[in-house]
Amino acid sequence: MKKVIVYITVLFGFIAGFSQVVPNEPVFSENEFIEFKIKYLSFNTSTATLETKKETLNGKEVYHVVGKGRSSKFLSFFFKIRDQYETIIDAETYLPYRFVRNINEGGYTKNIVIDFDQNNNKAHVNNKKHKTNKTYDVVPNVHDMLSSFYYLRNVIEPSKLKEGDEETLTMFFDEENFKFKLRFLGNETIRTKYGKKSCLKFRPLVMADRVFKEEESLTVWISNDENKIPVRISADLAVGSLTASLSNYSGLKHPFVTN
Repeated sequence: MKKVIVYITVLFGFIAGFSQVVPNEPVFSENEFIEFKIKYLSFNTSTATLETKKETLNGKEVYHVVGKGRSSKFLSFFFKIRDQYETIIDAETYLPYRFVRNINEGGYTKNIVIDFDQNNNKAHVNNKKHKTNKTYDVVPNVHDMLSSFYYLRNVIEPSKLKEGDEETLTMFFDEENFKFKLRFLGNETIRTKYGKKSCLKFRPLVMADRVFKEEESLTVWISNDENKIPVRISADLAVGSLTASLSNYSGLKHPFVTN
């Protein structure tokens, strides 16, 4: 379960390579809130939320995004999850200045703060659990798992996407640079809690192992509108399946229209 939740969080960042033009006006608001219900088989196992606030850091306008994951009361008896991810991103470029990963997943803990030096292509990693500080080389315009999602929402151009398009993205996560490949599967209308919704369908390629059945085990649907928020995520696991569905939202900058 721990690895599945990490993949679900990371896949929000997989899609950022489809365009390089960053618009001045963000598609998200200063007080956006999105919530997802996560099911394993038919059981409600956890919730995940993303909340955005506009702040000031060292005289610059930034967006502070906080993502939280919480196991249900039932699951917490067996496997308690208390995760918090944060990113602070530039209000114009959407590049990250700081990323925080503070998690407790069934007793497995991490508490890492990453400060990005975008000018010198460095990531300064403070591992608070192990009391270490290290510096790593990163690619230009590097993203973390959350900043890449918000960057994506501002640069993706649905009219230019073609079925079968594949892109790769390099992201710095914990203490490593990661490369992922993502394939665009086309447009699809799906049923949601709010009605039928037109979506952009993507498939990240993951490593087949004890968790995932095969490389193409994950699918994500992004709303095909000006908000571009995740609506559903599906994972075929070695044992069973997992689904994350949009369950609540507020403060969206644009209307969320369904049929």
